Amino acid sequence: MSQVLEIEQCDLDIKNNSSSHHTELFAEERLIVRRGQPFNVVLHLKAGSKEFKPGDTSFSLIVETGPLPRKESDTKVSFGLSDSIVDSEWSAAATYDSSGHKVSVSICSSSNAPIGVYSLTIDQEGQKTSLGTFTLLFNAWCHKDAVYMRSETKRKEYVLEQHGQIFRGTHKRIKGTPWNFGQFESGILDICLKILDDNPEFVSDADKDCTARRNPIYVTRVLSAMINSNDDSGVLVGEWEEFSGGVHPGTWIGSGTILRKWAESGPVRYGQCWVFAAVACTVSRALGIPCRVVTNFGSAHDSDANLLIENLYDENGERLSSGDSVWNFHVWVDSWMTRPDLGSEFDGWQTSDPTPQETSDGVFCCGPASLRAIKEGELTKKYDAPFIFAEVNADVVDLVRLNSGEFVKFSGSTKSVGRFISTKTVGSDDRRDITHQYKYAEGSEEERRVYEKAQHHNKLQQKGEEPGLHIKIKLADNMIVGSDFEVYAILTNNCMGASTCTFMFFARTATYNGRQGESCGFASDKVEVPPGEERRMSLKLEYNNYGSAINSDRLIQLSAIALDRQTINFAKAEKTIVLDEPEIHIKLEGDAKPNQPMTAELSLLNPLPETLQDCSFTVEAVGINSGKPITKEIGAVGPKQEAKASIEFSPTTAGSSTMLVNFNSNKLQNIKSSIDVVVTE
Repeated sequence: MSQVLEIEQCDLDIKNNSSSHHTELFAEERLIVRRGQPFNVVLHLKAGSKEFKPGDTSFSLIVETGPLPRKESDTKVSFGLSDSIVDSEWSAAATYDSSGHKVSVSICSSSNAPIGVYSLTIDQEGQKTSLGTFTLLFNAWCHKDAVYMRSETKRKEYVLEQHGQIFRGTHKRIKGTPWNFGQFESGILDICLKILDDNPEFVSDADKDCTARRNPIYVTRVLSAMINSNDDSGVLVGEWEEFSGGVHPGTWIGSGTILRKWAESGPVRYGQCWVFAAVACTVSRALGIPCRVVTNFGSAHDSDANLLIENLYDENGERLSSGDSVWNFHVWVDSWMTRPDLGSEFDGWQTSDPTPQETSDGVFCCGPASLRAIKEGELTKKYDAPFIFAEVNADVVDLVRLNSGEFVKFSGSTKSVGRFISTKTVGSDDRRDITHQYKYAEGSEEERRVYEKAQHHNKLQQKGEEPGLHIKIKLADNMIVGSDFEVYAILTNNCMGASTCTFMFFARTATYNGRQGESCGFASDKVEVPPGEERRMSLKLEYNNYGSAINSDRLIQLSAIALDRQTINFAKAEKTIVLDEPEIHIKLEGDAKPNQPMTAELSLLNPLPETLQDCSFTVEAVGINSGKPITKEIGAVGPKQEAKASIEFSPTTAGSSTMLVNFNSNKLQNIKSSIDVVVTE
């Protein structure tokens, strides 16, 4: 039987770990490390404790992150001691110093671990002792990390540099504006992590979101959405006309003030593109993602996704509104990472744009899109490549509307969009022109070839002009869990002749990591579709069929297939739907003051046609009940009945916090909501 070490204290060796992990610039006195790289902690043993002897003495370590740590999600990992550490998985090795009566433990995280704040616990034969917490970041110094950068000078510039230049003006008069990114200032890292925690993906499914934070592609896309406040309580409110009630965008000189204001009181007024981009750069660098701010002069905003900027005029020369525009300049960010979802040829710089212009998957965000994909006109590569391609490559067409209503082209340009694309030079404040990274030389054969290829791709994507059979899946408006609803598959024949097809429509439950569950719906028919016409098939999804098979992800994957065996013409469409969850209503009663009791009144309507068993509400928030969750069991709730609970709590410290509320039962799990709590002295 191995002996249990009697630990007096754990030294996280912050100074040495910070130096080796390039985190010594952070103002906080706490352990901040980068993934895939070892760090050391020292266990000081109590006087009289027996010595640590490899083989005789053994223990395991437990690391946990997120509000719902789970082994299946890699947000909770338990690992024992090894002879040596490896950077491909969580591992640890220990040595004993008898003179100091201490055990030095070298710990290495997986180079693919989710970033965030972790707890560290030692487990000795079931006896668990907390050793402290640490914050894990992306690691541009680790060759197995997705954000690895080979050049040390570039790592210093794109991860560690706290000041920069943002280029503005016109292509004929480019001027650099200094900016204080300040990613290592006191409190900023916690605010950056709060941005991730406030994003709607986390609020709807914290477990799924925390797992996805292993992936810089996902984190960058979240930041693109959360730096603006259009769909959420993101950092900045965009404004281009009226600035009363806030700060003019041109007044800001650094990100720190903006981020602190947001952390204190929600969306900050106001931002424009360079402010959005600068804040995104600060947050990316703080989290360890190499990032640069990029300015595009003559930047197209293509509102109808046809890769053309159409300037419309009447016969009197008056400008008509078209929705398209060309900005003098526009600013976004590039982040450095691999793209395993696209292929290694698309690794490297990825463009994302936090300025709210158009929606992507229903949310005001944009990117990350590979620069290689943009340069080569590969518009089928996610995310938002067509929009970014148009920003630097769109052709401009001037059209006049005659009195007859007909539009006639009278001029245009293939060279006015996407000029002098600029970023700060590594190691100096000079401007570096990176236009060649985004596009081939204007007017060259390569540039026209790419543009024509992009237009072809875009037509197929946007307008469905490719000949053959095509299927679209149309969803119902209200698909709340517990309800019965219909979905539709629409088959279109773009062939020259009629097509006789076997048309099938499937539904299966699914999990967020792509695994298919049980069948919960099927329809099939043999249809004849004349050229240019369509046929529609409905599929009714009933709770009686999907209710017992669906899990807490509430996902159903739809697949529609059409096959013309005579012409060997085949079409398929897939769509994964997330069933809407019931809403938790939260009402706070009492004054939000330290050490004064308050009550959270919680309610949720059971949408299922059956009784929920083992129902409970749990609330949790920093600064409330020492951060520990408070759970109220309420038993059974009948169909279409309301689950209610009153939970009393006392805030412990003043400041802003977010109370997370979770509802659980046998049939509905992990239903979440949140409310901001501002505790004042």
